Amino acid sequence: MILGFPDSRRQAMAVADILMARYGEVDVHRFPDGESKLTLPAVEDEHVVVFRSLSDPNDKLVELLLVSRALRNQGVKRLSLVAPYLCYMRQDFAFRPGEIVSQKIIGKFLAELFDDVVTVDPHLHRIGRLEEAVPAKNPIAVSAAPLFARYLADRPDKPVLVGPDAESEQWVSAIANACGLPFAVGFKQRFGDRTVSIKAPDVQVRGRSVVLIDDVASTGATLVDAVAKLRMQGGEKIDVLVTHALFVENAVAKLLRSGVSEIGSSDSIPHATNVVYLAPILADTLRNALDYNPNST
Repeated sequence: MILGFPDSRRQAMAVADILMARYGEVDVHRFPDGESKLTLPAVEDEHVVVFRSLSDPNDKLVELLLVSRALRNQGVKRLSLVAPYLCYMRQDFAFRPGEIVSQKIIGKFLAELFDDVVTVDPHLHRIGRLEEAVPAKNPIAVSAAPLFARYLADRPDKPVLVGPDAESEQWVSAIANACGLPFAVGFKQRFGDRTVSIKAPDVQVRGRSVVLIDDVASTGATLVDAVAKLRMQGGEKIDVLVTHALFVENAVAKLLRSGVSEIGSSDSIPHATNVVYLAPILADTLRNALDYNPNST
């Protein structure tokens, strides 16, 4: 069974359809005081795949705890989590005394609940492998780069791909190499959650189309500053592509006002900007890496 939640129903059902698997859904009721009452569908399988993207994570993490424990109590032997967006991965270092490095704490929490943890383009900046953050039996990081490369490959204007900072290089380079487009990476100084300064890369963009690429967009501050610098350098048409479209605090409106022509994202988080759909690569991962067999129990 692919077990989904109302907030990620479409994505979970798309994966279930590709795998010809049964889909079940957790009923979620929130009491006025914020507590969750969860109801499971009938579960007869020994292997259950729980599908939920972890944007707005705090309630969802508690609900994953409740669901996973309940499924284990019902006799489920193998539990897999598919979380296309994996929360708390950006908090990977203590910059001040007393700061909690939540990446490894949340990673260990999920590893204790699930045998397999599958995610898409996790924000791993200071570590090289997902298992360093999520020490599950079988942690799997899937790249959306081939899908973004396919999306960009047929553009007749042959844009320059730009990553706003060093953290973005792993994603922009993978996409550029897959579709044969040039790329460059800028430099970022962060002064707070909403204040950054970008130094544009030393690349010729005057009169050319540019696509800014990043893994996560939250307030959009990084991208807005990068757009301003690229416009000063003469970028003709500037678009934005991100894997994980958090887009809080009117980020989309800010990007459009800054001069961005088009905004696209993957459906790791359901959003109006979704242009790339992850179900095929997630289904392949479940079929191959997890030895998923819809006819077994």
